[in-house]
Amino acid sequence: MRLIPKGQYEPLFTSPDQPKRQNVASFELDEHPVSNRQFLAFVTENPRWQRSRVSPLFADETYLNHWESDTRLGAALEPYADYPVVNISWYAARAYASWAGKRLPTQAEWEYAALASESSANGREDPSYHQRILEWYGRPNLGYADQAPGSFRNVHGIYDLHGLVWEWVEDFNTSLTTGESRGDTGLERKFFCGSASVGASDFKDYAAFMRYGFRSSLQAKYSVNNLGFRCARDLPEPLTPASK
Repeated sequence: MRLIPKGQYEPLFTSPDQPKRQNVASFELDEHPVSNRQFLAFVTENPRWQRSRVSPLFADETYLNHWESDTRLGAALEPYADYPVVNISWYAARAYASWAGKRLPTQAEWEYAALASESSANGREDPSYHQRILEWYGRPNLGYADQAPGSFRNVHGIYDLHGLVWEWVEDFNTSLTTGESRGDTGLERKFFCGSASVGASDFKDYAAFMRYGFRSSLQAKYSVNNLGFRCARDLPEPLTPASK
């Protein structure tokens, strides 16, 4: 894992009662997305998360359907054992993170870490950084044959936050609603149609619009063939004189 130093993150959208910039505390983030090999170790130790045993409440029918069986990647996938695991539900990603002594990053943490370019913690002013991201989002998903892990390393030492797979975040489902959905009057209607850029902090950041739109389309049990995850971890609390 790598340390992401504290800083400020400017969300693409905020409600009128929210500050335009949010403080992000220091945290640790996995250098790479969780791999097939790592997730295989998890389901081997936790059979309830195996493909044939997982509850349909926690994963849909496409969960791990690219694996040969519950505990075998198969000959076709074995060369990609260290590539990101996909077809993983949010529930399964959270379960893995807890098993590993970690957690999923929040949306603010992920976006803050992903803002970094190869040379700067804030890549917003780097045209080549934006162009690379947009080129990836503009390509069709060709599966593992189209992936090259380790091709992009940002200034924090984190690989492939862009250009490999989409990634789950802890609060993915807060993009469009602000409360309990059946009675929620706080639906963020600025995301729809031509009004999507109204009130955005950076209307040129098309990639951020795509991420928000993608997250808002998800349900926690969905498993998608280009959606994986990586884990985060809080920093330990510093010792106080009384606790030493």
